[in-house]
Amino acid sequence: MRSYLSALGIAVALFVAAPAHAQFANRSLGLSAGYMNFNGTASLNSTVFIGFDASLYIESGFEVVSLTKLAFPQDPISGKRVVGLAPSLGIRYLILEESIRPYVGADLSYLHVFKDQGESNFVGIGPNAGVEFFVTDSVSLGARAQFNAYLSLSERVQTSLILSAGTSVYF
Repeated sequence: MRSYLSALGIAVALFVAAPAHAQFANRSLGLSAGYMNFNGTASLNSTVFIGFDASLYIESGFEVVSLTKLAFPQDPISGKRVVGLAPSLGIRYLILEESIRPYVGADLSYLHVFKDQGESNFVGIGPNAGVEFFVTDSVSLGARAQFNAYLSLSERVQTSLILSAGTSVYF
């Protein structure tokens, strides 16, 4: 009788237990590709880029993120391709933390452009929004939109709309 009651207790516990939720890792590394639109300003034309990104989950839906973009925009003055390196560091808030993760955030960015006639340096800040879809427990696909306003002492303000898609591996 005792074993029958124990088995009945275990069966009831299994039926009333809540479903298990996926537990995702809290660090990621990823690759992305995207488009930077500089609005035809005097310093840079629009271009595509390759990005290397990383994230670290802090707590309560917040993550620290980094995205470094490598781009080859055309200099409208010389007509030649130049090299642009744009690392950024930011924070984002995950609206949902399950297999679909929409988010909003803000980044502090730096843009360094290597030109024949000298270099250009910009510091920028801007909001971003995106979504990640987990295709496995450790791999996600995502899309992101960001607006940056880049400031420089020697050139006028650069504004940039950035659209990208990428994949990340969580560990």
